[in-house]
Amino acid sequence: MTLPPPSTSPGTHKLLGLELLRFIATISVLLWHYPHFAYVAASPVGLVRSELPFYRVLFPFYELGEYGVVIFWCISGFIFFWKYSALIPNGAVDGWTFFVNRLSRLYPLHLATLLLVAALQAVYVTQHGFYFVYQSNDPGHFLAQLLMASDWLPPTGVSFNGPIWSVSIEVLVYAAFFLGLRFVTTSPLLNLAMILAGIASGTLVGKCFVFFYAGGLAAMARQSVADAPYRPKLEALAACAAVGIPLALWLSGVALAERSAALLLIYTPIVLFVCARPLSLPGRIEDLVQAAGNMTYSCYLLHFPIQLMIALAFATWGQPIPYGGQLFWVGFMGLTLTAAYLTYALFEAPAQRLIRRALLRKSEAGRIAPAPLPRH
Repeated sequence: MTLPPPSTSPGTHKLLGLELLRFIATISVLLWHYPHFAYVAASPVGLVRSELPFYRVLFPFYELGEYGVVIFWCISGFIFFWKYSALIPNGAVDGWTFFVNRLSRLYPLHLATLLLVAALQAVYVTQHGFYFVYQSNDPGHFLAQLLMASDWLPPTGVSFNGPIWSVSIEVLVYAAFFLGLRFVTTSPLLNLAMILAGIASGTLVGKCFVFFYAGGLAAMARQSVADAPYRPKLEALAACAAVGIPLALWLSGVALAERSAALLLIYTPIVLFVCARPLSLPGRIEDLVQAAGNMTYSCYLLHFPIQLMIALAFATWGQPIPYGGQLFWVGFMGLTLTAAYLTYALFEAPAQRLIRRALLRKSEAGRIAPAPLPRH
């Protein structure tokens, strides 16, 4: 069984709902990592989570923000299948073009932040005798990071710009995605097989495959009902599920910790299906949502170097980091988001254009629109 191509191009409307969702996922990871300011070496000291700034409002992000990563993987799968499922099988996007688009999107900022963190950690270890948060900053881990292969094998310790681990795993999934569509099948059965294999593996790499291909199933479902007369009813049903599932879990008082992965595997594709619905927004709000989506990858890779710089600055001044203060929290979040916005505009986007002009033929660079990624 193969999925028929959608009657409308996947580019006929912007995925503004997904842009907003991945920005929220980015903020959740940012707040999950906010307690880094309390770390001495690899562990927090004196950290009381309930006393973190705005905890009463933001506690879901402080407590569950780590799951933003699997939401990124799921969004990534949705967007890749949405954009490429009709282009890769017929050869409209070849392997080289796909590789260059991914390289130009991911590698420039990864390399820049890797070198920045390596330099800052060298200063930090000189001051303190240990590294800030991530301790495995040796030549072997640096080489693995340089190749974006830091987490392809069983983990040996988080290193350098630690959050890149999730992107490192995704690189493997991108290769499998291209090869599967190009040489195996476009059938949803391939997605199901990948999901089952990922679950059976019990590894982080397998987990990424599971959520990526689950997101792909959501994209296939959305495309398959694009012109169906029952689409509005299905959208309404999915929206009710997106609201009702967490509400029912909250009211039931079910302990979610042990079931979080399974629940997210069911719930996240439903949310993506709902968020992919065409939205009509005022021009300024649409621009704001797109800007938020654009800066998520830079926000994901910049927040740890910024934390490290702040830690170095306060150590130089001989003062403790006042991470429990609301003013400090606002300053850190504002600095990170501003840096992410400027980095996308002044570094990421120009680097992408430069690499694609250099490595792709002009006709390809102009004709093939690369799939946007969940910017971690």
